[in-house]
Amino acid sequence: MAAQINWYKADLREMSFVLFEQFRFRELVTREPFTAWGEDEAKAVLQETYRFAKEVLGPLNSAGDRQGCRLENGQVYTPSGFKNAWSQLYEAGYESVSESPMHGGQGAPRMLHVLVEEILSGANPAFNMYPGLASGAAALIGQCGTPDQVRRFTKNMFTGKWGGTMCLTEPHAGSDVGAAKTEAVKNPDGTYRIRGTKIFISGGDHDLSENIIHLVLARIAGAPPGTKGLSLFIVPKRRILSDDSTGEPNDVQVSSIEHKMGINGSATCVLNFGDNGNCVGELVGGVENLGMSQMFRMMNGARIAVGLQGLAVASTAYLNALEYARERKQGSNYRYWKDPTKPRVPIIDHPDVRRMLLDCKATVEGIRMLIVKLAYHLDHATQLAGSDDEKAAYHHGQVELLTPLVKSYASDEAFRICGQAIQVYGGAGYLKDHPVEQYCRDSKIFSIYEGTNHIQAMDLVGRKIGQASGANFQQFMGDIGAFVEAHRQDPIYAAEIEILGAAQEAVLQLAMGFLEWSQSDQLALVPLNANRFLTIMSQLAVGWLLLDAALLSENAAKTLSADHPDRNFYLGKRASALWYARNVLSGIPGASKAALLKDASPMDLPEGGFGAA
Repeated sequence: MAAQINWYKADLREMSFVLFEQFRFRELVTREPFTAWGEDEAKAVLQETYRFAKEVLGPLNSAGDRQGCRLENGQVYTPSGFKNAWSQLYEAGYESVSESPMHGGQGAPRMLHVLVEEILSGANPAFNMYPGLASGAAALIGQCGTPDQVRRFTKNMFTGKWGGTMCLTEPHAGSDVGAAKTEAVKNPDGTYRIRGTKIFISGGDHDLSENIIHLVLARIAGAPPGTKGLSLFIVPKRRILSDDSTGEPNDVQVSSIEHKMGINGSATCVLNFGDNGNCVGELVGGVENLGMSQMFRMMNGARIAVGLQGLAVASTAYLNALEYARERKQGSNYRYWKDPTKPRVPIIDHPDVRRMLLDCKATVEGIRMLIVKLAYHLDHATQLAGSDDEKAAYHHGQVELLTPLVKSYASDEAFRICGQAIQVYGGAGYLKDHPVEQYCRDSKIFSIYEGTNHIQAMDLVGRKIGQASGANFQQFMGDIGAFVEAHRQDPIYAAEIEILGAAQEAVLQLAMGFLEWSQSDQLALVPLNANRFLTIMSQLAVGWLLLDAALLSENAAKTLSADHPDRNFYLGKRASALWYARNVLSGIPGASKAALLKDASPMDLPEGGFGAA
């Protein structure tokens, strides 16, 4: 096997800025349930997670990609080193930072948790899917299971003794989950016999834990058609005995693993349940026909986790490209490009390379702010529950609204930024000698799984902007509007604030267009333009947060001496905000105007007009 090299890079100063300066972690932890935490503890967790990422997970990333997973005699084996990394991960408690102390967790704010997950996912996205899925499945059982189910399953899953999955997709039913045919037949003891096939199951089998708890959507005989008739079942890979130990196999077979473009260290399995009629499961919460609403608790968390994967891989791709650009010498300075006698300069001196790097920097920073903002809303909703229900509802509403933005924009931009990083390297970036080609391959799946990005866009325009009678969307727009009004006269950013205001108005106009189309015979315009709306709304949010960060940075810089190392850091915040406003926010009115032209040519064209079969 080739030597293991860590390529992973993170910018802890940037993470600290977002956590402590922009989203005011110190204020959050003055109130329950987060009072056990402080700035020093949070910084220590980030530093220790980064050490673990560089020393343990990072070196396994490219090696795991090349080795991949293998299926032997019905058992999946993960790449060398993964099992030891799994043990170290759980021993150190990285996976349980924000879990409740009731489940053995540390009870940290979600704002800290998402940054920990960014580091773990960036170092090795394929590996980090295994514990992420286990935690998500455990959290679902913790929220929806009976007290006995919570007792028997969650502790072992949160501590890494058992893994977990979510099993929705079937060969004939991908995004059309309601067409699922997996069946459940009730046994006299109240359990169910499960029979069916699930495909594309991430972490569907592995050798990291002694058992795997599958959460399986299935239809009980006589249940209604579509998603309304689906129930959710806990189906262990191996039976759970009366003393809660692991017993015999539960008739769950791995028929194959997929050979993929990327994330090769993550086993994507085809699972057959009950081929021999002996697969036993139990109904989550003991309630029938609530499978989709229960599963969505895990899916929403998984969609945020996919956004985190996108951010994580894009960030390390950018930072590797930045290091390469500082070291690689090619050509003379652009002022003397016709003079062969001038010395060769690092490629970061070339304007186009600087353009690409600033594009990556601004986008990565803005997406991180968007994800931490979502976590900020989660944390405040937790704090306010029961004491100020109106404010808690506001924060919950913003989480609902931002989730499709986080999943889709982060994943779309990750693939683009990884491609941009390859471009910075030039031909060298296309080689496996450098990490960015793997980052690009790994990142493509992010826009596809956990609901394709078009599904996210349809969720946004078909449900989320009208949710709570439109209040969540209106409050989001109101927050941006208040920011614009407060800073219109800023001596540095006034022009960019006006660009933000124009972008906000353009997004509102297109939202009104969707309302009109959905109530007319122009319904096809909704799916035709949903992706565009999701993109520009995401860009609006990112541009707003970058300008907010820039204004904070200007104030912080005023307190520093001329030679303070943070001055350049804060200048970077100014550059990110200005570049994004001038080059991305400025394009939103045009994108909105294009959508409002009501182009339906894809629908008007006969199928044969697309070309020969």
